[in-house]
Amino acid sequence: MAILKKICVYCGSSRGKNPLYTEAARTLGKHMAEADIELVYGGGAVGIMGILAKSVLDNGGKVTGIIPAFLQEREVMLDSVQELIVTEDMHERKRKMFDASQAFVALPGGIGTLEELVEMLTWAQLGRHKKPVLLANINGFWDPLASLLDHMQDEQFFREDMGVAFLTARETADIIPKLQNALADLSDDELARTSQQDHLNAL
Repeated sequence: MAILKKICVYCGSSRGKNPLYTEAARTLGKHMAEADIELVYGGGAVGIMGILAKSVLDNGGKVTGIIPAFLQEREVMLDSVQELIVTEDMHERKRKMFDASQAFVALPGGIGTLEELVEMLTWAQLGRHKKPVLLANINGFWDPLASLLDHMQDEQFFREDMGVAFLTARETADIIPKLQNALADLSDDELARTSQQDHLNAL
């Protein structure tokens, strides 16, 4: 049974217009710190990602930020994290975020958040990893994506044996328990089994 110690959270570098999104980020950060779960995220100090990281830190938790060099100024790199990794490009960033984490959560965000989320779903669909992926469906934010995936299934663009598996949580308080339950059926070896070459082959 794998123990949840590190979660990678994808989220927006903007706050969005609904205060429920920022409140969810703040609450998730508090819950992660209280559960002694490290945050792995995109390294920025602005938007929902900044609120999340600062909440983890303010509540005594640990944060690893991973940011490509060209975004250091644009996303205002958060220097107060315990570990900050600067990568050459987005591909290296995403790879390091994957390697450092046991599970993935997508809070509300823009096209960058969507791209990171879909890549993890694709890798899982292709059998490249078993790490749980959860959509934090705050105020129904991810409902349009879920509907699109259902539409793709209905139009037979997914083989019967290759569905897209993910968890959802409409309440922030449910995120960590759902991920812990998902990891309960997996071993640490199963989480770490995918090699770098496997991922390269899946791209």
